[in-house]
Amino acid sequence: MRQKFKLSHIITVFGCVVILFSLLVTDILITSTTGERIRANQEEKALIVSRTVAESDIVKGSLLANENSEAIQAYTNEVQSITEMMFVVVMDINGIRYTHPNSDRIGKPFSGGDQQDVLQGEEYVSTSEGTLGDSLRAFTPIYDNTGNQIGAVAVGISLEMVEHALLQSRRNIIMGSLLGIIIGVIGALLLAKYIKRILFGLEPYEISKLLEERSTMLQSVHEGIVAVDEYQNITLVNKSALRLFKKAGLHDQPIGMNISDYMPNTKLDRAMEIGESERDEEEILNGIAILTNREPLIVNNKVVGAIATFRDKTEVNQLAKELVGVRTYVEALRAQSHEFMNRLHVILGLVQMEAYDELVAFIRKIIDLKNQDAELVTKSVKDPVLAGFLMGKMSYARERNVTFTISTDTSISQELSVEISKELITIIGNLVDNSIEALSTSIQKELTLRLKEKNGKLQVTISDTGPGITDTNLKKIFKKGFSTKGSNRGFGLYLMKQSIEKLNGYFNISSSEKGTVFEVELDYDLMRDGVQDEY
Repeated sequence: MRQKFKLSHIITVFGCVVILFSLLVTDILITSTTGERIRANQEEKALIVSRTVAESDIVKGSLLANENSEAIQAYTNEVQSITEMMFVVVMDINGIRYTHPNSDRIGKPFSGGDQQDVLQGEEYVSTSEGTLGDSLRAFTPIYDNTGNQIGAVAVGISLEMVEHALLQSRRNIIMGSLLGIIIGVIGALLLAKYIKRILFGLEPYEISKLLEERSTMLQSVHEGIVAVDEYQNITLVNKSALRLFKKAGLHDQPIGMNISDYMPNTKLDRAMEIGESERDEEEILNGIAILTNREPLIVNNKVVGAIATFRDKTEVNQLAKELVGVRTYVEALRAQSHEFMNRLHVILGLVQMEAYDELVAFIRKIIDLKNQDAELVTKSVKDPVLAGFLMGKMSYARERNVTFTISTDTSISQELSVEISKELITIIGNLVDNSIEALSTSIQKELTLRLKEKNGKLQVTISDTGPGITDTNLKKIFKKGFSTKGSNRGFGLYLMKQSIEKLNGYFNISSSEKGTVFEVELDYDLMRDGVQDEY
């Protein structure tokens, strides 16, 4: 049996090779760049010193006086000492030295042969051999106050010093590279150990075995799962999918079949063609409505298959409506609780301040406001569940500083069944919540709800003074999952539309910059008789 290399050994060797190669290339590039930079820095330093000396009044004065004074020699010696130059030489227009580190050479012509251009008014840097040895030289012409050249200055840096700086830099780079190699090797070993640990100590062949076990686990999930290969042939079907297929009257051996032949309406082939995911799409499978998610499988930028997960839409609808109903009730209760706590705080403060007259007035105001809300709602709405819900929404609106008005000339004259109340709460609750959210950015925050019985129909009209809905969004707001308020939103109006259709109604919406009006009309006779439970 062929021996298998351990993952840790492969990672360590490969990591070390990559690190060694990277550091070698880096060392070559940095060494070259550093050498050029050091030489450029030395040249710039020499030029700065030569320019400084060329502007010295002591130097200009000596050249104009045509005398080798001790002052100019002392000055250049001081500059040479401070700047650590090899030499600082001042010469006249004929190339005769006025200064030199060796005083015996003062008064003699400058040597090196590279001074001719500076005597013609040019500034430059060169390399040459003089009386003090090989040096990097910077030449700068000297001018009097009228702009006439009266001499030049030469500043030299020993090439041996430059080479020493380069050698020191190269030594540092080599030491850094060696340190990098050591750290890289240690890092590769630690990385191999870390990967081994996060893989729970498993080798690749062990991971392959584990993958087979995990594939078996897919058979136990509640959602149906179907996978196809790049030729759209079915490669995986779990037990939940087979149960749903059996319910739809499809045979139970789909493996190897083309998905379009087995499920003509699947659209899984479209997901592979466009290479994009599709979420919560409704699909009819032999008369059974299902909700499905389709995901193309992409490897190396190539679609190699697709996978679909799905479940019976009836189950999803039941869960969604229950959640929306619970959320609506919770929001109403939370608003009332929050309003109640705020009033308790006010009462506590008035008691602590012993402002009893103000306390009495405040409590009477609360009672009057509560009685007014209760009288208004109970007078218009006889159904206790819907009436309590509307009172909660009025409290929520007050909390959000929204003036919520329920028309007093409207009426729902009888109690409704639990299912009808649930549908009405879904319709009214989502419309009211959306309007309150839209009014958060408006200066004038007014919301009106009108309920009216007419010719066997219940008319529900909700209008607000919000910023309105754009024409583009008007076409999308009832699409499941669409929302302008962020992710995980966009189900309220979708479910509201389903509730309207369930109650055999229709709706109309108009919107402008001055606000939005939703008009809903429901079959009131159907509501009195009750509708069949679809859950």
